[in-house]
Amino acid sequence: MCGIVGYIGKRQAAPILLEGLHRLEYRGYDSAGIAVGNKGKLRVAKRKGRVRELDALEPQKFRGVQGIAHTRWATHGEPSDRNAHPHSDASGRYAVVHNGIVENAAALKAQLAGRGVVFTSDTDTEVLAHLIALLDDGSPLETVVAEALRRVVGAYGVAVIDAERPDTLVVARNGSPIVLGIGDKEMFFASDPAALVRHTASVVHLDDGEIAAIRADGYETRTLDGAATIKTPSTIPWKDEAFDKGQFTHFMRKEIGEQADAVRRTLSGRLDVRFSTTHLGGIELEARDLLDIRRVKILGCGAAYLSGRIGAHLIEQLARLPADAEPASEFRYRNAVIERDTLYIAVSQSGETFDTLAAVQEIKRKGGRIMGVVNVVGSTIARECGRGIYLHAGPEVAVVSTKTFTCTAVALALLAIHLGRLRDLSVANGARLIAALQALPDHIAAILEREPEIARLAGRFAGVEHAFYVGRAAGHAVASEGALKLKEISYLHAEAYPASELKHGPLALIEPKIPTVIVLPRDDLYAKNLSTVEEIKARGGPVIAITHPGEPPAVDAAFEVPALEPELDPLLLNIPLQLLAYHVALQRGTDIDQPRNLAKSVTVE
Repeated sequence: MCGIVGYIGKRQAAPILLEGLHRLEYRGYDSAGIAVGNKGKLRVAKRKGRVRELDALEPQKFRGVQGIAHTRWATHGEPSDRNAHPHSDASGRYAVVHNGIVENAAALKAQLAGRGVVFTSDTDTEVLAHLIALLDDGSPLETVVAEALRRVVGAYGVAVIDAERPDTLVVARNGSPIVLGIGDKEMFFASDPAALVRHTASVVHLDDGEIAAIRADGYETRTLDGAATIKTPSTIPWKDEAFDKGQFTHFMRKEIGEQADAVRRTLSGRLDVRFSTTHLGGIELEARDLLDIRRVKILGCGAAYLSGRIGAHLIEQLARLPADAEPASEFRYRNAVIERDTLYIAVSQSGETFDTLAAVQEIKRKGGRIMGVVNVVGSTIARECGRGIYLHAGPEVAVVSTKTFTCTAVALALLAIHLGRLRDLSVANGARLIAALQALPDHIAAILEREPEIARLAGRFAGVEHAFYVGRAAGHAVASEGALKLKEISYLHAEAYPASELKHGPLALIEPKIPTVIVLPRDDLYAKNLSTVEEIKARGGPVIAITHPGEPPAVDAAFEVPALEPELDPLLLNIPLQLLAYHVALQRGTDIDQPRNLAKSVTVE
């Protein structure tokens, strides 16, 4: 959620750090700050608000070749200048930036206060700065920081700078990502590779429980107990230009428009026309192992969970295996029964979602079979799972998920076909579905070309504060994602229900000022969905339908998408709902790429 950037080398640090902060703005934050070391002193600037507010303090003029910077998403203490990171000890010698939560901060504060420490913020992070100052006995900085962190309970990605040790920065990780970037006689680090791609493509991912001493000529990693660890650099697959908006006003609109190409990348090399199946080498499970599976459980949070619901529906339909999706944040706390013949699938765009990662670790601890569906190569969930499907959707900068949602649903469709062809899915049906997937990118592109129609539909949300979204079967998952998008970026209250559930309570809320968006494919449930439309219309509620070509349904407005194949129709029905949410938010003038209170990568509970 928060963002960390650090640099040590031969160049002036401040411009590099500020550029990195701008690259991390998409993660969601409420304040920003920077600390630069030079000639035995630290210069610190921090401010509530966006990085542009920090820029007004002119930290780019700070001189020094080592520094750390941070964007904060508030957990302990309201957003304010004094609660912004970095935090320092009383002498100002040490500065710390921190992602995560120190769960025993209150106890540590009490101990430090007993030694005369006076705190100047409401944060848990300030505890670390004072603790490091108290424990420093002249040992190497990484040794001092490790001793401090051994006293901490909680999750963290942390970076430390000491004015009197100008040759070293220290970073450590436990549950919140830290990536080291390797340069030419210079080193970088960040909580996200997006902050590094302009300077290096060679990176090292820290694992939980690791600490690194970073110097201009390299790095050393070890556990908190001092045991050396060996890291192998990997390559960032994305180019710098992928993080620019280009001709678009918002990253969200750019990323909606990239979906045809993103889906092509997800499908690339994975369609086996000869055998009417799919090829998924990354799952690293032989056919005999997959035939032993009796159930599939998909875990994710937010849009990842909703894409999992679409995937679960596809797996049940095509592979005839019991399948369901569950929020990862709930799964880990209900003492779930882990079964040897169940395939667990962890879904995460960033590959760093804390709740999903914790669920993965719990499944592994209990001996479960786990695979990941993630977008970021080398991310923690990808490495923890050890097998899975990379989306190859490209970087997604907007806080809300659009192209990765679609690509995740496509990846799960590939898995459903793969499992189905091992069981009862016929060659003919496999070929039918493969042909539909091949046509999918062009259909997405055709929908996007009709954006003005969606923009006009968005006008129907002017002056309303509530909306319903309804659908049946996988259409309910599509409706849920549409409602989530509307809530996230327009701040309108939107609820999604199975269409059949309206008469069991929500129908009481239908009125002329509350529009209902219905996902209305022309499938075997079409007639039943039309009955739902009539129930809403009879009570004066306006209805907008996302449907297929044919005899127009009796609704107030409709947008037609091409009919694909009944099983795969949800992959297309979702696209206009993304554009609808975007244009409603555009008309309402909200912050589309960085909606209030939200973050791209949720790395705390």
